[in-house]
Amino acid sequence: MTDSAIPPRDRLIVALDVPSVAAAEAMIARLGDSVTFYKIGYQLAYAGGLPLVRKLADAGKKVFLDLKLHDIGNTVASGVKSVAGLGATFLTVHAYPQTMQAAVEASAGSNLKILAVTVLTSYDEADLQAAGYRLGVSDLVRHRAEQAKALGIHGIVCSAEEAASLRPIAGANMSLVTPGIRPAGSEVGDQKRVMTPARAIAAGADYLVVGRPVMAASDPKAAADAIVADIQQAKTDGRR
Repeated sequence: MTDSAIPPRDRLIVALDVPSVAAAEAMIARLGDSVTFYKIGYQLAYAGGLPLVRKLADAGKKVFLDLKLHDIGNTVASGVKSVAGLGATFLTVHAYPQTMQAAVEASAGSNLKILAVTVLTSYDEADLQAAGYRLGVSDLVRHRAEQAKALGIHGIVCSAEEAASLRPIAGANMSLVTPGIRPAGSEVGDQKRVMTPARAIAAGADYLVVGRPVMAASDPKAAADAIVADIQQAKTDGRR
């Protein structure tokens, strides 16, 4: 699907960062048709949330399974094949060449799309230096994005700050998925590289991952609708 063909509501991915399936299902019910795409990460997956992937898919929803796989190639491939049977749309792996190659090969013939995580949005230059990396955030993100493109990865997870510089690398066929999205006035929390929904879309992001600004809102449905409206406006402004 090209960027222009993605409906604004499908661009919002709400992160179901909750401790139980019951809590997730309650939020899904509250959000109703305002949200079509959900993210399931470690917390919910390890709390029995994997069967929810199939349940959501059967209900016509899309699921971003954020497991950030990284292991020897055979183990990654086996995990990807198992995930492909759940009905998820996206699955994340860390952007290491062997891991990405194993994931792409294992996903062949399925509808599962592999996203490569470049640098976590909670990391900054000091964090990378402390972890032993010689490259800074922007250089490491670009390097990993180039490797992902060469290996046939379907999309990249990156900060919205990097979306504009990565779009020429990604081209039209790779999706840019951006966490760290905070509507104007929202608390940053533990994120260090953040951006508003409208600015992220204008920068070239295809999908926006939003957690607390929706999940912790007094009216989650209204919060989701407001973000979709921002996305729609940004796309409209971009066509002028």
